[in-house]
Amino acid sequence: MFAESKKNRIEPAIGQTNRIVENTKIKGDFISEADIRIDGELEGSITAKGKVVIGRAGKVSGQIDCMNADIEGKFEGDLKVENVLSLKSTALIEGDVIVGKLAVEPGATFNASCSMKGGSLKSVKEENAGKEQQKANEKSA
Repeated sequence: MFAESKKNRIEPAIGQTNRIVENTKIKGDFISEADIRIDGELEGSITAKGKVVIGRAGKVSGQIDCMNADIEGKFEGDLKVENVLSLKSTALIEGDVIVGKLAVEPGATFNASCSMKGGSLKSVKEENAGKEQQKANEKSA
């Protein structure tokens, strides 16, 4: 009786990392409770409750929504990082970026529009929801 409840219980993903290794190409959406490290290529979106790391050989095209991110490789698209985005000297970023905090090493290429919201992206999400609600009210009025 008690053994069954333990089997169905989901353990938290603390200390676990998903890896996409070099010479691997993936097209599609990636959702994870754990951290993700990409050294291959990904075309699609990533939603992670942990940290996203794009290694020196890594390339991502699409969207990323995560808590923290370290980028050494290439990223093109929409990037939303709730806490800290750290760009290493080999990073190449193009697109739209929303972050809580931004750390950029000399040598990184950052060709993006960037919005920083004091340390928490939650205020950005609430602000966007408020704007959408205001637009909906204007249309109905």
